[in-house]
Amino acid sequence: MNKLKTITYALLSIIATMATTSCADWLKVDLEDSVLEDKLYENNDGYFAALNGVYAKMNETYASTLTMGHIDVMAQYYNVAKNSEHAYFPFANYKYSENEFKSISDNVWTSLYFYIANLNTLIEHCDASDSKLSPVYKPYIKGEALALRAFFHFDLLRLYGPIYSTKTENNSAIPYQETSSKSIQPILNAKQVAEKIMRDLNEASLLLKDDRIIKEGVMNGMADDPNEKTLLRYRQFRLNYYAIQAMKARLYLWTGDKANALATAKSIIEENNKHNTFTWIEKKAVTTGNNPNYIFSTEVMFALYNKSRAKTYEMLFSPKADMKNTLYFKGESTAEGDLLSKLTYFYDDMGDLRRNNTWTVEELTANGQGGTTSKHKSICLKKFADTNGDTNFRYMQPLMRLSEIYLIAAECATTPEEALPFINELRKARNCVNMELPATDAEKAVQNMVWREFMREMIGEGQLFFFYKRHAAEQMMSGTEFGKSNAWTGTVTALEGTYKMALDNYVWPLPEAVEANRRAKN
Repeated sequence: MNKLKTITYALLSIIATMATTSCADWLKVDLEDSVLEDKLYENNDGYFAALNGVYAKMNETYASTLTMGHIDVMAQYYNVAKNSEHAYFPFANYKYSENEFKSISDNVWTSLYFYIANLNTLIEHCDASDSKLSPVYKPYIKGEALALRAFFHFDLLRLYGPIYSTKTENNSAIPYQETSSKSIQPILNAKQVAEKIMRDLNEASLLLKDDRIIKEGVMNGMADDPNEKTLLRYRQFRLNYYAIQAMKARLYLWTGDKANALATAKSIIEENNKHNTFTWIEKKAVTTGNNPNYIFSTEVMFALYNKSRAKTYEMLFSPKADMKNTLYFKGESTAEGDLLSKLTYFYDDMGDLRRNNTWTVEELTANGQGGTTSKHKSICLKKFADTNGDTNFRYMQPLMRLSEIYLIAAECATTPEEALPFINELRKARNCVNMELPATDAEKAVQNMVWREFMREMIGEGQLFFFYKRHAAEQMMSGTEFGKSNAWTGTVTALEGTYKMALDNYVWPLPEAVEANRRAKN
């Protein structure tokens, strides 16, 4: 991908290597050698390398665990049967005491605080009186660093914190690390963490108020000026101004502040419409050509640049892998009306671009005991399959997209009548018929519409589990069963399976070393 080679983030060795593998030492991950640190920050390029290094390292956690893989399995998307040998069984069944889960959780916790520690070092060097960073670049470097710090803390809060409400906001959650100090910070309650996240987002927003993306677009291409820094281009691959506003809308909604969530979402929509920065994908871009755009890249507000995306896809969704390692939908057909196919219940419109273009039937191989094998037809996701050549979305790993903003606006609207146009705008972009409000229970119907569109939009992007957690949902659409009513939405759909969720399963236990340290201090 020639156009994006310049943002293949090369991570300096002093940043790339974690200083620890022990969860007990989760804060001892910043730069140990002050000489090397000073060398890194002696010019603009060093600041760029430090920030780009964090973006690059994110792929290790977000390319699979917190997007396509484990966290989406926990949202019951896929057919991971109970009492099976499937590699994702502990996650589909919330087996938090098993070693497989503990290992993933420890890695998520340690990695995110590792990123935060390096960001804090970077922020402090930005603010130092003898900083070598040019004032031209400081708003971008510091603004993105603050936004990333908020981004990581928010995901830690969503994983390890309580189901947020006025009753639980004072429950303990996570530490908020905001200095390069190696001292372990106290665990704050959920409200305190949310307030600090918003503080960082507000400061980042001010720093990036003149982000070039607002008037010049995403700029996914080389500049005419060969001396122009790529830091100021490829804005979809950085936590830009729009993505920061989207983060604020997410946080407002997480804390139950629907009024501010609505106002923020509407402001994003209005400003985006004014500048036409993110546009709905054109049908022909998805359905024709040698490189169909299955991730709808024109709508992506923030993404990772992940050169290993195709490799991750092969591991998770490809028929080349053993069936017990593959994620797939229940059923053997994409045909309309097949009552034994999850697609029949997942989508409500046969013209849906998401239905007709991002799924395929494959024969998966199940390897049994004694070297026996068997073939099983299954419905496989091809949303993240590799392209045939250079495209500006080949390595794009979406983390935020425009459709989420429309769904936030719909969920927070003050009336069903206000909500419906946001939903139908999205459905129009997906080649679906408009929805209409029923004569009774219109508010409940709108929430059901929002939920179903959110499921369809966010598959492979790690957001549905948090949607369910935010709603304290006790029912999910099942990935393994048909034949039960869907009580959470207030509807009864023939043969649509449901998974009964225990609310405690929404809260990841703190890693054992962190919990032991917390108890020792108490």
